[in-house]
Amino acid sequence: MQNIEEISGEDELIRLLLKRQSELNSLLEVTRAINKNIATPVLIQMLEVILQNYLQVGKLRFLIEHDGSFVCISSYGGEVESTKLLHVACKKLNKIRSFASVSGHDDQLLKKYDYFIPIYHKSKALAYALIGDFNTTEEMLHNDLNFIQTLINVIVVALENKKLFRERMESERFKREMELAQEVQSMLIPLRLHKETGVEIGAKYFPHQNIGGDYFDFMRINENEFLWCIADVSGKGISAALLMANFQASLRAWATVEDDLTNIVDRLNQIVLGNTKGERFITLFVAKYNEQTRKLNYINAGHNPSILYCNGEAISLKLGTTMIGAFDELPFLNQGEVDVEPGSLIFNYTDGLMDYDVPAPKLWNEDKLIKFVIDNGELSPDKFNQTLLDHLHLIIKGKPIDDITLLTLRIS
Repeated sequence: MQNIEEISGEDELIRLLLKRQSELNSLLEVTRAINKNIATPVLIQMLEVILQNYLQVGKLRFLIEHDGSFVCISSYGGEVESTKLLHVACKKLNKIRSFASVSGHDDQLLKKYDYFIPIYHKSKALAYALIGDFNTTEEMLHNDLNFIQTLINVIVVALENKKLFRERMESERFKREMELAQEVQSMLIPLRLHKETGVEIGAKYFPHQNIGGDYFDFMRINENEFLWCIADVSGKGISAALLMANFQASLRAWATVEDDLTNIVDRLNQIVLGNTKGERFITLFVAKYNEQTRKLNYINAGHNPSILYCNGEAISLKLGTTMIGAFDELPFLNQGEVDVEPGSLIFNYTDGLMDYDVPAPKLWNEDKLIKFVIDNGELSPDKFNQTLLDHLHLIIKGKPIDDITLLTLRIS
């Protein structure tokens, strides 16, 4: 006959084997749930059920790292503390890399719990768990704590993978949005500029990234008049590109039916405001030239002033209004008018031309730009633009911090 000790030993072995089998089954269920991409709350609920019903853990606080701080994603049993207090207490154990008893700790919060279980990846803490009211035997204690740590580790890895997947999807979405925005903007920037005997045009466009916020356009209104515009929309991405596309369509539509630039700009302000609810704005310079009267009418709406050069002199075209899309009604709206002599050059640009990633106010500012126009105003538009860019490359050892657009016209 078997003695009592042998029977007791066999029973203990069977109990241990059954417990291990239950642990494997629990891990298998959790792994299946992860593979099915079960939502995070369901995973946390599975963890709580296993700890409460199977392992007899009466109290749990589970904190996980999120964007540089920690949030408590599971808490049951006892009086719930604030996440901040829990994190401060757990940080006192930052040198511990495996589970440890905290029931005798000096900290008043930690001593309410039985064990501390940290989860690290290399030197980075990913999660902390505190468990209390833990009902287990001395013989099974180490095994149970190992299993709890393994289970929590599996769930933390799953949550990290979910996070990485979301980030990758967000990156892909952003990349696609930029591609769409680039496609939209490529349709806005003229592939070739208007060519005729009355005006010669040269343009350069350099987006700061793949997609910029600048826009320029040139259109003949009738046999005697043509109009051009240069603009800069706040923000980037598909929404900014679509706003600019809508702006271009609106400008072209109103320019063909409305003679007065002030009415056109006022209409554009209402359209942009209606589309963006004041969340975006556009700066622009728009001008209309009559070849018979040689009158140039213009409005500068919060944009860098265009420069008119003739016979060794240059003036800035500043009259106009504030940016459009920011106010229900423009606080003021003035239209400039100047006579244009034959051979005059008009230089239009966006603010990227003036802003660089190194401070260079003494080397490059609006006064320096006007001097450059005076010194080089007899060049052809294309030659003028290239000479300006070459000049900036020599004097400024830095890169522009925004898009650069140059639009230069020589009027016969």
